Amino acid sequence: QVQLVESGGGLVQAGGSLRLSCVASGSTLSESGMGWFRQAPGKLREFVAAISWSGGSTNYADSVKGRFTISRPNAESTVYLQMNSLKTEDTAVYYCAAALGAYVYTESYLYTYWGQGTQVTVSS
Repeated sequence: QVQLVESGGGLVQAGGSLRLSCVASGSTLSESGMGWFRQAPGKLREFVAAISWSGGSTNYADSVKGRFTISRPNAESTVYLQMNSLKTEDTAVYYCAAALGAYVYTESYLYTYWGQGTQVTVSS
């Protein structure tokens, strides 16, 4: 049974930074594409960033491009989301997800495994 556990969320002022981590257990996901999604209160879950199994390909939502960086050192099952220049509109629960495929995916239905989420709150 694959489990994804996110950590690193918290409260930060606008303009600040946070780094989210996602650790997989129960099975190696070294050949899986992985992604981050977020869901704000009253809104649908939305794509944030994705990375291929090798870490060689990435994709970002326009709203975070240039501010967020997704990475997976050594193509391992741990994925990070470095979030800089945070804005109040980045406030949401952030979810890590893993796909069965190896590439970059922006659609949530293409991901099989999901973490429980970590809260990120950006204050003004």
